[in-house]
Amino acid sequence: MRLQHVVGNWKMNGSLAANQSLLDALIPALKPLGHARFAVCAPYPYLAQVRQVLANSPVSWGAQDVCQFDNGAYTGEVSAAMLLDFGCRYAIVGHSERRALFGDTNEVVAAKFDAARKAGLTPILCVGETLAERESGVTEQVVAAQLDAVIARCGAGSLADAVLAYEPVWAIGTGKTATPDQAQAVHAFLRAHVGRQAAMVAEGLTILYGGSVKAGNAAELFAMPDIDGGLIGGAALVAPEFSAICAAADARSK
Repeated sequence: MRLQHVVGNWKMNGSLAANQSLLDALIPALKPLGHARFAVCAPYPYLAQVRQVLANSPVSWGAQDVCQFDNGAYTGEVSAAMLLDFGCRYAIVGHSERRALFGDTNEVVAAKFDAARKAGLTPILCVGETLAERESGVTEQVVAAQLDAVIARCGAGSLADAVLAYEPVWAIGTGKTATPDQAQAVHAFLRAHVGRQAAMVAEGLTILYGGSVKAGNAAELFAMPDIDGGLIGGAALVAPEFSAICAAADARSK
């Protein structure tokens, strides 16, 4: 059985004091959980703090984005090598907010995925459709195109070193959640899509669900056969909520 993962995406939230309080509450709550993997993806300025606080804890850490270029005249960008300097394990690429608000195309996302993977980071590749796309019946075409851009650049085998996250855009921060069956259907499609090119990679591929996951719905979502944990937004900023979600993933991994 695939190991469950829970990754908190703090987005553009936090302060030194708030981060310390949150992590101080999370560490003892997660220490008894030994059957799943847990991580937080913090804003760049707080990676040093996160590294210091989470060292020797059961929680890994990562970044919310990464530059597709290794170094050079790219003011404001952060490279994969820089993230490694701060002990990052993960880098999110292709989050819907990056795609919608900052113009990250499928090709740019694929380049970021490639840069992260080549540097030794684990990319968390996000795919997902808008409400209009779902209502138009093109969910599968949209997520396949997002995934195929990475496969075209890096090959299906590259996903063996990555995590995939399905995040329906209409369920992010809205309080709406895809039903377990709706989420499972897309996860199964994604696994089958990869499987047509790399069956063994598809079988082992971790596919997270991201879209208003909460303590109250986590266990039901994680019980689905192709949902391997969650990419958690708002609930990742609330220690009891995030801990409960992690506990649900841990129970599923036993």
